[in-house]
Amino acid sequence: MQLWNKGFEPDQLIEKFTVGNDRNLDLRLAKYDVEGSLAHIKMLERIGLLSKKELDILEPALNEIKEEIEKGDFRIEEGVEDIHSQIEFLLTGRLGDIGKKIHSGRSRNDQVLVDLKLFFRDELKRIAQACGDLFSRLQLLSEEHKDKLMPGYTHLQIAMPSSFGLWFGAYAESLTDDMYMLLAAYRITNQNPLGSAAGYGSSFPLDREMTTKLLKFDAPHYNVVAAQMSRGKTEKAVAAAVAAIASTLGHLAMDICLWMSGNFGFISFPDEFTTGSSIMPHKKNPDVFEIMRGKCNRLQSIPNEVALLTANLPLGYNRDLQLLKDILFPATDEIVECLNMADFMLQHIRVKSDILEDKLYDYVFTVEDVNKLALNGVPFRDAYKKIGMEVQRGEYKPTRNIHHTHLGSIGNLATEKIAKKMESLLSEFR
Repeated sequence: MQLWNKGFEPDQLIEKFTVGNDRNLDLRLAKYDVEGSLAHIKMLERIGLLSKKELDILEPALNEIKEEIEKGDFRIEEGVEDIHSQIEFLLTGRLGDIGKKIHSGRSRNDQVLVDLKLFFRDELKRIAQACGDLFSRLQLLSEEHKDKLMPGYTHLQIAMPSSFGLWFGAYAESLTDDMYMLLAAYRITNQNPLGSAAGYGSSFPLDREMTTKLLKFDAPHYNVVAAQMSRGKTEKAVAAAVAAIASTLGHLAMDICLWMSGNFGFISFPDEFTTGSSIMPHKKNPDVFEIMRGKCNRLQSIPNEVALLTANLPLGYNRDLQLLKDILFPATDEIVECLNMADFMLQHIRVKSDILEDKLYDYVFTVEDVNKLALNGVPFRDAYKKIGMEVQRGEYKPTRNIHHTHLGSIGNLATEKIAKKMESLLSEFR
């Protein structure tokens, strides 16, 4: 059953290949398709293509379908091509020919665009909330453990003093950078394509400003061709934002795997949050963070997959774009799952104290002692040479005094300033 039926049915093998997994994925768009239709019919009544009586019949019928969707009682029937067809067939079956009128001034092209824009808008809000939750967890841990020192590394070699406050806080602020990417994707998404029809507008006097307000978009995609060109561009923006968050989360997962290892032993988790070995009875493996790292690495490939799928498409709608759902729909779920799991695991993290008391980390204080000499008037290069020679001769004895006060350092984490940055970004999604 196709809305475009002209008296013939496509070959079943052709239909199976072209539809693919779209029916299952479309179920996630169902409520948005109804919301788009509700806005559209109100606009059609405003411009005289529907009567007030017809609107009063169609509106409650669409809301009834929306309730069925929210209750989980809705499905795309066998033989029905997509979500748009299913909803229109339901309306026609319940209301008769009046149900066919909801498509006036619309194409499935702008219909699916609206559905996707509304869907991604909600998904980006969901991701933003999960980022905000993990951010708060990291900031709490940063303040709780701000006085617990740990070695900092460059080239994975012992470098300078750091702290757990600095480490947790770094990932918190890194998430604010990712939120800028997420917000950019949200702003690209939050534009109304309804009324662009197949990509070249309509001879009906559509009121696109009205549907923009009804659907709470920031603005229309004004140019109808540009509206259609946003298919693919929107997904690229969403993919880039997801990949940015995945990069931060993947780095955090790697750090945790490293710090949990026996060679470091900086952090630990309760036994029930780790897994064992079938042969080595002592093993407590960080499988959660290894899986998280793997998922996040895979999510960072999504922008490239979207780019390759859309790279050489000609102007206008092309069926290739349908495959973007297969890429992006699971990705938004997966990044939220990873963010939520990171937040859950970090509630139970245990942090080791007095790490830098171990002689293994004596050299982490060399820069502190060079700086101390420089503050007392010794030229920096002379101070550097003096401490360097002590190290070479095996005579270096660290003072272990840490006094960092500048903005963003161990002694001045700027937690509140970073929190204000995140709060400002989160407010943009509300």
